[in-house]
Amino acid sequence: MLRKFFIILVLVLNFGSLFSGTTGKITGRVVNKSTGEPLFAVNIIIEGTTLGAATDMQGNYIILNVPPGIYTLRASAVGFKTVRVTNVRVSVDQTTRVDFKLEEVAIELGEEVLVVAERPLVQRDLTSTTVKIGKDMIEKLPVENFTDLVNLKAGVVEGHFRGGRIGEVAYLVDGIPVNDVFSNTYAIQVENHTIQEMEVITGTFNAEYGQAMSGVVNIITKEGGDKYSGSFSSYFGDYISSHRDIFMNIGDIKPNSIYNFQGTLGGPFPFLGNRFSFFFSWRYYKNDGWIYGRRIFTPYDSSNFSSDDPSKWYIGATGDGAYVPMNPEQRLTFQSKISFKITPSNKLNLEGIYQRRFFKIYDHRFKYNPDGDYKRYQYSYTLTLNYTHVVSSSSFLTLKGSILYNDYQQYVWKDINLYPDPKRLQDASNNAFLTGGSQMWHFFRNTRTYIAKVDYTNQITLTHQIKTGIEFRFHRLWLREYEIVRDERFKDKFVPSLPPRTSFNNNEYLHKPYEFSAYLQDKMEFEYLVANVGLRFDYFEPDGKVLIDPDHLPSDRPLPDSLFRKARAKYQLSPRIGLAYPITDRGVIHISYGHFFQIPPFEFLYTNPEFEIEVGRLKSKIGNADLQPQRTVSYEIGLQQQLSDDIAVDITGYYKDIRNLLGMQIHQYLNVDKFARYINRDYGNVRGITVSLEKRFRDGFGATLDYTLQLARGNASDPDAEFLNNQADPPIEGNKQLVPLDWDRRHSLNFTVSLGQPDNFVLSLIGQLGTGFPYTPAFQNQRIAVENSDNKPPVYNFDLYFYKIFKLFGLNMQFFVKVYNVFDIKNEIEVFGDTGRAGYTLSTIYSGRPRGINTVEEYFTRPDFYSEPRQVIFGISFDF
Repeated sequence: MLRKFFIILVLVLNFGSLFSGTTGKITGRVVNKSTGEPLFAVNIIIEGTTLGAATDMQGNYIILNVPPGIYTLRASAVGFKTVRVTNVRVSVDQTTRVDFKLEEVAIELGEEVLVVAERPLVQRDLTSTTVKIGKDMIEKLPVENFTDLVNLKAGVVEGHFRGGRIGEVAYLVDGIPVNDVFSNTYAIQVENHTIQEMEVITGTFNAEYGQAMSGVVNIITKEGGDKYSGSFSSYFGDYISSHRDIFMNIGDIKPNSIYNFQGTLGGPFPFLGNRFSFFFSWRYYKNDGWIYGRRIFTPYDSSNFSSDDPSKWYIGATGDGAYVPMNPEQRLTFQSKISFKITPSNKLNLEGIYQRRFFKIYDHRFKYNPDGDYKRYQYSYTLTLNYTHVVSSSSFLTLKGSILYNDYQQYVWKDINLYPDPKRLQDASNNAFLTGGSQMWHFFRNTRTYIAKVDYTNQITLTHQIKTGIEFRFHRLWLREYEIVRDERFKDKFVPSLPPRTSFNNNEYLHKPYEFSAYLQDKMEFEYLVANVGLRFDYFEPDGKVLIDPDHLPSDRPLPDSLFRKARAKYQLSPRIGLAYPITDRGVIHISYGHFFQIPPFEFLYTNPEFEIEVGRLKSKIGNADLQPQRTVSYEIGLQQQLSDDIAVDITGYYKDIRNLLGMQIHQYLNVDKFARYINRDYGNVRGITVSLEKRFRDGFGATLDYTLQLARGNASDPDAEFLNNQADPPIEGNKQLVPLDWDRRHSLNFTVSLGQPDNFVLSLIGQLGTGFPYTPAFQNQRIAVENSDNKPPVYNFDLYFYKIFKLFGLNMQFFVKVYNVFDIKNEIEVFGDTGRAGYTLSTIYSGRPRGINTVEEYFTRPDFYSEPRQVIFGISFDF
């Protein structure tokens, strides 16, 4: 692998490549204030950096490769007053325009003119729906994770971008993908206090972005400057709710149930001058969660409820009765970035993120036997080397190499000898909580992704900016899973053992697929039009084998090699085009169109690697390394319009046609049993309108509003839908018509309001309102209507944040309070199929008495069917 990586790196150094943007550019024109004539050879400098440019004969200038942030520009020329423009905001992939008018002076007196720039509310070169979220906005809002910010944007519903499935979004940190290709979700949670700017693209995106069909989230992290700075923050809190009938132990308030410590430090390296700088951050977060169980039983307890006479039941409860968190989370994150200016123009960055996470997901059956449920561990890191070389005043080259590692483990105990007899899982029955036993599977997997790519950008003329290049990604996926079973050599007692390697419940694989991509893109900026035109090529080598004839499999295991063939390589050309047409100085129309290509999550390519079929009624699934890429064709048209000096609106309509989505096909095995195999069979379409309104923060008040009207339809929401339908008795026929997808929220409205003075105090509120997701009506577990033909109740949520700044020992000390779900609303996120509500079900009438210690009403009280109750935290922070 190292030899291959070296060869690829050498190849990359001989080609240009296009990668996701991490910088913007500043352009403008300098004229004589009195005559309006262009001025030649005026020096434009970005203060505090080595970046700058000089004007040409027409007075134009361009500064490339500017990291996102807020800057001060200085224009100076002999015989003219120097002009400084402050508050110039630069964003990723966008052009910021700053024009200067210089005033002549007879004698150089060192006079200076100061101008305060305002961020334009209408982005002239925006050719698709893109939102930039800066650190100043993040600091004003009650949010804990970057995903909270993403979900506030129009077109995003609970991580689904414009009606797409989870896993169709590319997550990038400083232009490097951090998606785990096993599931295609992000492998690392970037902490909010390290974000300089976040770019959220929900519309069609440029050719530089690949392996995504619905959207892109590009996070640019902070780096150290030429002065030392740092921060520290801590908070404590708990859930405070009146819903004690739903959430066990919610009334026991402990201020340390939720706590957080985080800090940053940045600046120049001591004794090395300003050429070396660093930024270091860390965070430790702990939340016991809002769902508790009670340790009435232990996994080793044995009970007997077989008699029809409850007085003869034997209840072997040896638990201590303690309340136990059942959806806790702990997360530790370290992040660092080291920068070295080799020359004033050439720069080397080394960045690393390390994260450990422990969490549990609530399983209702284990409410009174909480120690028997799975524990989940995640360990991940990414290391990136980034070198920027300025070739000329109009071009630069960036080379990047990175490694991403993600390890996930799931088990109850690592030592298999600690497991109880699986018969204990059968002691209680008929809607009764488990009175013993534990989960019996062990699951281990890890993914390594190596990336090598180069970016070459050339502003070949004032109107044309060219990007072009290639990229390589090498993956290594390892998986090991097995079920703990009884050792059949011991008849009188349970002795834990592993099943044979040829059985369905003992699997392991190692695969090394790789990808190649190339891009060509031209950004054309005319006075009357801005166009982004690009073409992308993607190639994928799956490294797997596939069955030649899945319908005729022998019973022998392992299967002979003659029944397989090598999976074929996949490739696609994807054209992208976006146009922005300014209709006035305050209004821009944009139109965009693109083809998008994405390999399905790799877990579906390699499921059940030995192709083992479990005896019985459709219990087995097998993967398919020959899956075709999923494809989306997307269109959108929108208008940006500034309504006043402080208010602007963005209205966009969009349509997506989605094909080759992942589904399943049922096959007959030995004319008796069945098994399911993943294929490309599902499809759908999405259409909608988004409206985004922004009130610039000024005079102590700022606000945003995002509304989405959307219809997301398809033949299936889940890749396993056909498998699950055929497990029903009788089997359910799959959809032959489009139905609402599980995440189809017809109307959603998000708003933020901020009041105050950022250097003194701020009070902010986030509000989220939406219609309920669809569900399928059912009675006694039998569908009684078309899939997703009814809707859950609407959802509402309001979060509050207040902070006040005090001066203490020369430091800015901040006291803050955050309240999530201020009004303690019981949002019903899951419902019973027979009532469409989370609070009651007809099952309490017809299901009979549970054979266990609980009542039927208690069993059907589901805390996991509701959103989080009210959470209150208090904290302090300071910076220097």
